[in-house]
Amino acid sequence: MLELVSLQPVDYLAIGHLAVDLTPSGPRLGGTVVYAALTARALGLRVGIVTACAADAPLAALEGIPVVSIPSEHSTTFENIPVENGRRQILHHQAAALSFENIPPVWRQTPIVHVGPIAQELAPDLPQELAASLLGLTPQGWLRTWDAEGLVKPCIWKEAEIVLPRVGAAVISREDAAGDEEQIERMAHAARVLAVTENSAGVRLYWHGDQRRFRAPKVNEVDSTGAGDIFAAALFTRLYSTRDPWEAARFATLLASYSVMRPGLAGIPTAEEIQESLMEVLS
Repeated sequence: MLELVSLQPVDYLAIGHLAVDLTPSGPRLGGTVVYAALTARALGLRVGIVTACAADAPLAALEGIPVVSIPSEHSTTFENIPVENGRRQILHHQAAALSFENIPPVWRQTPIVHVGPIAQELAPDLPQELAASLLGLTPQGWLRTWDAEGLVKPCIWKEAEIVLPRVGAAVISREDAAGDEEQIERMAHAARVLAVTENSAGVRLYWHGDQRRFRAPKVNEVDSTGAGDIFAAALFTRLYSTRDPWEAARFATLLASYSVMRPGLAGIPTAEEIQESLMEVLS
């Protein structure tokens, strides 16, 4: 854990467990906070992370990003097993619970705060102390549960209609909601801005009672891991600077589409991809 006295203000704060993903080639760093933080840094922002993980977590990819980590016996550890029509996900370990009180005071006024639980590690009560100019939410971890063997399955997020009106924008995947369109509609009604990602089909964005679809360009998909988190970070960052959800969604859709052409963290946007996406949005 960093010495808190050494922390400086940041522009983008990501809160939630990082993940250690078990793959055939060995453990791989992942999780919403990792993909979002690296994307925000690629977009030129100063970034910080509040998380919990074990001492042996493979954090080399986060070098240069200040990480406040709550000590934990284990890191949150997932295994994704490909099956017909999707994947079977196993939660092997869960890191220590997080509290919003774990946020260092110097980071509590961060302009963009991204709350990104992946394994029920945060209580779904967003405190008033989070005085972000834009509070972004990816509630994936509140939309999943698991059995005694760790088999992950979708669940109803009971607090959705209480929490969503308090955030500036939220991003879910259709998979997070298990394709339950009724639940998605309830969330869209409660949220100020809600983006629903649909893999290669692109994104649906709900805002002010309107809905628009943003198609993803056709690319050679290698690995879609993290694409939704890259989308979310790009959406929140662009929305903060433009206040235009439609433009932000188009930019984020383009940028996230590049990521699936490379495996894992190699999919973090490059400077060239960011510039090309901006040029296409502004043309």
